[in-house]
Amino acid sequence: MGRRLGLPFLDSDNVIEQRLGCSIREFFDREGEERFRDIEQSVLDDLSKYHHGILSTGGGSVLREANRQHLHARGKVVYLRSTPEEVFRRLKHDVQRPLLQVNDPLERLRNLFTLRDPLYREAAHYVFDTGRPSINKLLSAIIAELELAGFDTHASQPPSSRP
Repeated sequence: MGRRLGLPFLDSDNVIEQRLGCSIREFFDREGEERFRDIEQSVLDDLSKYHHGILSTGGGSVLREANRQHLHARGKVVYLRSTPEEVFRRLKHDVQRPLLQVNDPLERLRNLFTLRDPLYREAAHYVFDTGRPSINKLLSAIIAELELAGFDTHASQPPSSRP
C-alpha cells in the first residue's frame, strides 16, 4: 500500500526487534509479555509521532489504551479484520509468534479475536474484512475510502497529522 500511495512503510515489529537486538520471540521468552508490551508502547509512541507514512503494528498493539489513543489521534487507522480461521491458515506454520506456540493455536486465535476485535474497532477509523477475493481489490477499496474521507492519495507527502 505504501508503494501504491508513494508513502514510506514501517513495520513496528521490525523496529522493536532492531531496538531489542533480538527477535520478539526471544525477548518474549526471556522477559515476558508485560515487558514486551512496555517496549512496544514506547516504539509506537515514537513512530506515531514521527513516522509520516504507513505503519503496520503487531497484533497485540491494541491491548494498551495508550497505543489505541495515540494511533487513533495521530493518524488514520485501518483495521484489516480477519477471522481466526483466516489467520490460522496464514500462520499455522509460523513458529516465531510466541502467543501461538500452544497445543491448539486455532482456539488461541479465537480467544485473541474475541478479546482484541473490540479494541481494534476502538482504535480504527476504517474497518475492512480481508476475506475479499484479492489483495488488489482490498487495496483499491481502502484507497477509495481514504479518498472519500478527503485524504489525498496522490500526494507524495501525507498531511502533517498522519503518522
